[in-house]
Amino acid sequence: MTPLATTRLGRLAGAPARRGVVFRGIPYARPPVGELRFRAPQPPEPWPGTREARRFGASAPQAGAQNWLVRRFAGASAGQSEDCLTLNVWTPGVDGRRRAVLVFIHGGAFLMGSGSTLLYDGARLSARGDVVVVTLNYRLGALGSLALDGVVPAGKEVPANLGLRDQIAALEWVRENIDAFGGDPEAVTVFGESAGAMSVGALLAAPRARGLFRRAILQSGAAHNVSTREQAQRVAEELVARLGAHGRSIEALRGVPLPVLLKAQAETSLALALKLGLAFQPSVDGDLLPEPPHEALLRGASAEVGILAGTNVDEWKLFMLGDWSARRMDEAALRRRFARVLGDSDAEHAVSLYERAQGARSPDAPHERWAAFQSDRIFHGPAAQLLENHATRSRGTYAYSFAWAPPLVGGRIGACHGMELPFVFGAILEPWMRPWLSVAGGAPKLAHRMQEAWIAFAKTGHPGHAELPYWPAYDTGKRQAMRLSRSCRVQPDYGGRALELGRKLG
Repeated sequence: MTPLATTRLGRLAGAPARRGVVFRGIPYARPPVGELRFRAPQPPEPWPGTREARRFGASAPQAGAQNWLVRRFAGASAGQSEDCLTLNVWTPGVDGRRRAVLVFIHGGAFLMGSGSTLLYDGARLSARGDVVVVTLNYRLGALGSLALDGVVPAGKEVPANLGLRDQIAALEWVRENIDAFGGDPEAVTVFGESAGAMSVGALLAAPRARGLFRRAILQSGAAHNVSTREQAQRVAEELVARLGAHGRSIEALRGVPLPVLLKAQAETSLALALKLGLAFQPSVDGDLLPEPPHEALLRGASAEVGILAGTNVDEWKLFMLGDWSARRMDEAALRRRFARVLGDSDAEHAVSLYERAQGARSPDAPHERWAAFQSDRIFHGPAAQLLENHATRSRGTYAYSFAWAPPLVGGRIGACHGMELPFVFGAILEPWMRPWLSVAGGAPKLAHRMQEAWIAFAKTGHPGHAELPYWPAYDTGKRQAMRLSRSCRVQPDYGGRALELGRKLG
């Protein structure tokens, strides 16, 4: 029998899923194409009869899959299109119950990714916890974060942060419709990884997002990846110049062919990477984001929202796989890298700090110290600062540190960026995942414990459960976090070294 759900816009026909049902490709906004390119998301139009919701919608346009591994594990399953504003719902049943809801925002450096990625299949998590799981697409790159005010005539008419606005529109859809799928609109937890977690950090500070979710889980991302107005304008100027549209109208930009836009986007990202890092990310715009999110959290923004945040121990080792020069660097090359990022005056302090932290010198020491530094600077430090800021205003703050490492590439990959995702979604147990991560080393048991923790947090605001040691709330004195690995335990001083580095560097 075909599962049916009746939303405020019309009826949907879903498909059976693992111990439940799934509805795919549900529009939460009108297609942002033609005249709606570079416009805020518009409410979707109702449809007559029953709409098929058995196939995923297209992912947001993105500049190619960088390599086969990305295509396999982070690629979309339904092609790409500017008509991309859809979401997917997994539920144990369309039965009028009011279950906790987990809404996932995918990562991908704000340039790639999709809610239809195989890794994010919500069936296992939904069935295990008797919860509703939602994944979504949002606009990426230039289409999702271009700030045109002051760059082209009438640029003020184009709102910045369109990707964030898409996410808010999806959360508003959840508030209005999730009860039709057996979900409770008053018990929504938003969670995300990498750029998805950075989006959650921004949403915590966005006044328009207030009240759309009760709890938030941030995996390997925090509230620091938000550009200033000046940085966002620099990105827009670079992109418009590469398009040859400087000084032309918004209509001209709306008419740029998508391949041309994506090419200019890639060139802009590369040109500004050293100065800005992620060029296409949210920005302070005086509207959706009135101030930097980490400052808003320190003032008490979203103090009523429970937060679970953490990082993976070896975040940067994922990116080291493609950094051949880093793997061969000696002490002199390491110092040059520190100086390039920090400047000469702070480079020696960093060298000393990471020599102490990483122990005795060895042939591997330079690249190990670089990986530790980048992990602290880009991931551990921002997460620790978010926890510090939120904990000063809220008791509902919890931290984790993911430390499980697979045997891949001789163990060199460690507990790298993204490694926790198959545990959270239960994909570690899928046959297609076993050749990559194996089920050895306590992986199935850890996946069970982590899923139970995420589910418990969504339902109660506390991630603890019977199969874990007691999980204390984070406080700014002890900075306790749950270490998630083959054996789980509470550890103190989460992000201590990263916070020390941040204080030193200002």
